[in-house]
Amino acid sequence: MGKTDPDNPDRHKQQSMILVPMDAPGVTVVRPLPIFGFYGLPDRAAEVKFEDVRAPASNILLGEGRGFEIAQGRLGPGRIHHCMRLIGMAERALERMCRRTLTRVAFGKKIAEQGVTLERVAQARILIEQSRLLTLHAAHRMDTVGNKVARGEIAMIKVAVPAMACQVADWAIQAHGAGGVSDDFPLAYAYAAARTLRLADGPDEVHRNAIAKLEFGRYADV
Repeated sequence: MGKTDPDNPDRHKQQSMILVPMDAPGVTVVRPLPIFGFYGLPDRAAEVKFEDVRAPASNILLGEGRGFEIAQGRLGPGRIHHCMRLIGMAERALERMCRRTLTRVAFGKKIAEQGVTLERVAQARILIEQSRLLTLHAAHRMDTVGNKVARGEIAMIKVAVPAMACQVADWAIQAHGAGGVSDDFPLAYAYAAARTLRLADGPDEVHRNAIAKLEFGRYADV
C-alpha cells in the first residue's frame, strides 16, 4: 500500500494497494520479525526492503485510489477474527490452569482449593463469557447494520478481548509457577500474542478515544 495521488483533495483516495511478486527484482526479505522472542506471532510478519521495484499497473487492487477503502473494509472482520482467536486462547489457558491446580499440592491442599485460585478461575470464566457475548454482539451488528454503524461495538471488543486474554493467560502462568514462563507450556506464547494484539489494528488508546467520542456524540445537543 502506498500513496499514488498525494495531491488528491480527498485524503481517503490518495492511497492504492498493489500486488508485488515476491520474485520481482528489488524485493528483499531482510528478516522475520520476532515478537517477545517468538516468530509468526500473531501473524507471520517480516521486514521487507523494496528498491526500485516495478509491478504492472494491472496488479492494482480494485482501482487506483481505493487502498484506504480496502484497508477499512477488512478491519472490522479482521478484528472479529482476532477476538475469536483470543477467546479460544483464553479458554485453553483457563483449562490448563484448572488441570494444573487440580493436580498440584501446596501448603497441605490442592492449589485448586486455595482461595486465590478459586477467585481467579471464577473471574476468568466471567471475563471470557463477557468477551464472548460482546464479540457475538459486534459480529451481529456488522451483519445487520454494517461496519460503519457497528464501529463502536468493534472498537469495544478490540479493547476488551485482548485485555481479557492477557489477564487470563497471566493467571494461568502464575498457577504454573516457573514452568508457566518457559516454553514447556504454551502460556508464554499466549500472553505474548494477547499483548501484541493490544497494538495490532490500532492501540487501545485509539479505540478508547473513538468509543468516547461516539458516546459524547449521543449528547451533542446538550
